[in-house]
Amino acid sequence: MATAPWATIPELIDDAAVRFPENEAMVDGDIRWNFVEFRDQIRTAARALMASGIEKGDTVGVWAPNIWEWAVAALGIHVAGGVVVPVNTRWKGREAEYVLGNSSAKMLFTVTDFLDTDYVAALREVDLPATLEEIVVMRGTVPDGTTSFTEFLARADSVSDDDRAARTASVTGDDLCHIMFTSGTTGDPKGAMLGHSAICRAYLSWASVIGLDQDRYLIINPFFHSFGLNAGILACLMTGSTIIPHPVFDVPSVMNRIPEEHISMLPGPPAIYQTILNTENLEQWDMSSLRLAVTGAAAIPVEMIVQMRERLGFEKVVTGYGLTESSGMATMCRHDDDPEIIAKTSGRAVDDVEIEIHDPEGNEVARGEPGEIVVRGYNVMKGYLNDPEKTAETIDADGWLHTGDIGVMDDGGNIDITDRVKDMFINGGFNAYPAEIENLMMNHPEIGQVAVVGVPNERVGEVGYAFVVPAPGAARDEAAAAALINWCRAEMANYKCPRHIEFLDELPLNASGKVLKYELRDRAVASLD
Repeated sequence: MATAPWATIPELIDDAAVRFPENEAMVDGDIRWNFVEFRDQIRTAARALMASGIEKGDTVGVWAPNIWEWAVAALGIHVAGGVVVPVNTRWKGREAEYVLGNSSAKMLFTVTDFLDTDYVAALREVDLPATLEEIVVMRGTVPDGTTSFTEFLARADSVSDDDRAARTASVTGDDLCHIMFTSGTTGDPKGAMLGHSAICRAYLSWASVIGLDQDRYLIINPFFHSFGLNAGILACLMTGSTIIPHPVFDVPSVMNRIPEEHISMLPGPPAIYQTILNTENLEQWDMSSLRLAVTGAAAIPVEMIVQMRERLGFEKVVTGYGLTESSGMATMCRHDDDPEIIAKTSGRAVDDVEIEIHDPEGNEVARGEPGEIVVRGYNVMKGYLNDPEKTAETIDADGWLHTGDIGVMDDGGNIDITDRVKDMFINGGFNAYPAEIENLMMNHPEIGQVAVVGVPNERVGEVGYAFVVPAPGAARDEAAAAALINWCRAEMANYKCPRHIEFLDELPLNASGKVLKYELRDRAVASLD
């Protein structure tokens, strides 16, 4: 698929209203808008932004959970010619202040009552960025010096739709649409600059590959993340699918909404599905409407894919791989691929994108050999905001984006992601990949979830330390830990076998559903001191 029928997100919004006028576009609480009503709400927000002084190219932050106001505000920013700066809901005031200041955000849309967190109060505990002119509170109490969402929207009356249309028409495919900041687990967050045409093209390809088509889509992936914004909100606009935001993941609330809203598409990182599968009495919920699952963002245990089909009833499970710097996507399985390919790989390069596996010297390795995954194509970011040095480190002179992920490519071009470069540990001179070890351990019937990290060892350099969430009813005492280690010794090479097992009730996850390996690594090291 070489081109998309829209070069910009505003063009996509208008086209969705023409193609799917009566389809439900947004369902959130009492809100049930069709695509025409959704477009009109977005245009109102755009006019209000213009009345608030937002000019073309201005940056605007959105710091909130998955709610309808997030989508209306963000898409309104696009229609007004602005650039959306999504802010991670797990971040503290200082992290948000850094991102808003680094991006010179003029306005911020936020909430004051999410998970006992008041984002306005958190920001006021630090120095507000000098560029930030106004904070709009979308839900919750409205502190002095801020504006309610209702007050904000009322400003739209002072700007004509002709003026709004002229502003919208000035947006081009080369303009920035998002500055998406990485999570900052190593140093300060870095802002990936992403353009309209690349995002539109990438997610039309994504939606086509997975077979998304007028589905009812429960979006549990955070809107601030590419999986929630691009593969969620924008993919729904492209395919006439219904946006059903879900603000906080927990199994009962998600499983209850499946029959209530006839959910057919339920995406998420592997840890989300593993948590569902690890729930007792899963059969109490009606899952008959489920059709399509899309996962990625981490290595995927083969057994999990099998159980998603057999126990959750998914007709299609599609896996993919991408990162913020590659517009959130790089490879995908195709929905009609052989199940073996879907279970064991993250697929192959999407159309018009190149993927290679390189050694540390930058040479392509032979098929079947591990190395760093590199990406080249239209989907690669324009660079990191205000950081040409980091940009040059990440995108080499030949245009290859260095992902920091280790993978193996098969003869069909499908890649198997074995780990992060930084997560790999070396035991007695052998490279050990935690994701591979986790995949093997998930075959044990008493393991519900597992995460492996490397910890220092005087004799062999590093050894594996496994954090295990037991399957329902499984033991979690010292004898159970010893039995698991013995099982691992029989199932995998000695250098891969974890030397330590610790049982947890749940794995720590970030807001995107990824396991926080650095937290576990710190915990493991501390427990051995």
